[in-house]
Amino acid sequence: MPDISGHAVHAVTVGTGAPVIMVHCALARHDRLLPLAGAIGGHVTLFDMPGHGKSADWDGKTEYQGLVADAAAALCDGPTHLIGHSFGATAMLRLAVTRPDLVSRLTLIEPVYFAAAKRMPEHNQHAKAFRPFVMAMLAGDEARAAEVFNSLWGATPWEDVPARLRTYLIARIHLIVAGAAAIEEDADGIISAERLGALDIPVTLIRGADSQPVISAIHQRLVGRIPQARDHVVPGAAHMLPLTHTEEVAKIIRAADRETA
Repeated sequence: MPDISGHAVHAVTVGTGAPVIMVHCALARHDRLLPLAGAIGGHVTLFDMPGHGKSADWDGKTEYQGLVADAAAALCDGPTHLIGHSFGATAMLRLAVTRPDLVSRLTLIEPVYFAAAKRMPEHNQHAKAFRPFVMAMLAGDEARAAEVFNSLWGATPWEDVPARLRTYLIARIHLIVAGAAAIEEDADGIISAERLGALDIPVTLIRGADSQPVISAIHQRLVGRIPQARDHVVPGAAHMLPLTHTEEVAKIIRAADRETA
């Protein structure tokens, strides 16, 4: 396990070919993306974000998005195709901006960079929908917070989530708060027009047609700022499309790979 700022990070590598780093969404684990890794091909390294799966717990102090980006950077061996989903996608965008020498291409699947949608109506809608989560966390009701979060971003109704998985989600719901400042406020200016405009790599954005409207707004803003960005929509899919529409997502990634070869 590589050690990143005192955090042991669990990683696995599958397949052969061009190097790929793949990062899961918040509250998940690397193994949820193994089917997608197999479908796209390549020498794919997947890791559990700190506090997830078999990686060490987050220390409660280190800036979380940067920690995830640093973990990916430590696993890169030269220019690498970075693929991230949801919060994992925001960390991969951060890495591409701060360490362009490590990135050959970038695939962002529904990056939840809410700061990109500020001053857009969809952001106001997102903030209103997310308020019950914030209130539950402030009240110390992590079980309720996990239920609310799952209702907004999960693929399975809370009552149908197995008890063991519910326990896993509740125990890690504080990690949503850990990463919130970076994606809601972007204090480091990662998604500024200047920094995104300097990205000189192909960027593939993928979203579900049935995802929350704020995702479309985020993609719109990122495509407008990143010179080589292209937006793709998967019909009938929502936020968890790497799991629910694996082959459709893989097809987009493979097609983009051929275009940039």
